[in-house]
Amino acid sequence: MDLLKGKRGVIFGVANERSIAWAIARALHQEGAELAFTYAGEILEKRVRPLAESIAAKLILPCDVTKDEEIAGVFRTLKGEWDGLDILIHAIAYAGKEDLSHPYLETGRQGFHLALDVSAYSLVVLARQAAALMEGRKGSIVTMTYLGSEKVIPHYNVMGVAKAALEASVRYLAHDLGPKGIRINAISAGPIKTLAAAGIAGFREMLHYSSERAPLKRNIDAEEVGRAALFLASEMASAITGEVVHVDAGYNIMGM
Repeated sequence: MDLLKGKRGVIFGVANERSIAWAIARALHQEGAELAFTYAGEILEKRVRPLAESIAAKLILPCDVTKDEEIAGVFRTLKGEWDGLDILIHAIAYAGKEDLSHPYLETGRQGFHLALDVSAYSLVVLARQAAALMEGRKGSIVTMTYLGSEKVIPHYNVMGVAKAALEASVRYLAHDLGPKGIRINAISAGPIKTLAAAGIAGFREMLHYSSERAPLKRNIDAEEVGRAALFLASEMASAITGEVVHVDAGYNIMGM
C-alpha cells in the first residue's frame, strides 16, 4: 500500500533477526520507508549490518546511547544525508544481570542509574535530537515498553521501574512535542522470545502463563508488534499521541 512512501526513519535497538526492532524495520520498509540503523559496539554491528543491508539501508551508524557525542553524531549524519526525518523507533533497554536476578530491594545505585539511563533517558535525548529534523513533517516516535511497568512481574525488577519512567516520559514528551506536530507513543508488547528476554529468569514460564490467561489464548509474535508500529508511524494514527498501546493478546486486561 506504500503507506510510508517517501518517509525516512531511524531504528535504534536492532539486536538480531529475532528482535522486535527488526520486525518493526521490516514492516516499515515493506510500506516504502527508507531506513537508517544504529548499533552499539562491534559485536552488534556484525549482526545489524547484514540485516540493514538486506533492505538496502545506506546509513548504518555506531551509537552508544549513554554517550551524548555519539547520539549527536548520528543526527548530524542524518541531517547531512537527508532533508528531514519522519520516524524514530526507540527499542533500547538494558539492566545488569545482577539487578534482574536479585530482588528489586537489593538494586544498587549504579545499576539503577544504568537501567534508567539506557532504558528511559535515552528516549528523551533521542526525541530532542529528532525533533529538530521532524518539524513540519508530522513526525512519529515509537518506543517499546512492557506490562512490568504497571504490574509486578517477578524477575523484571529494575526494568519495570525503568519502563514506568519510559511511559511517563512518553506522556510528557507528547505534551512538549505536540505543538511541533510530532507524535510519540509506546507499544507494550507481550512476552516474545528475543535476545533481551533471554536475560529474564523464568521466561519460558512467563510465555506459558500468558498464553493460558490471555483472552486470545496465545502468545504474540514480533510481526504483530511490527504492524502496530507501522500503524503508529503512519498517517492512520495521525490523532494518536502520548498513548501506551498494548499488543499482548489482551493479557493486560485480566484480573484473575
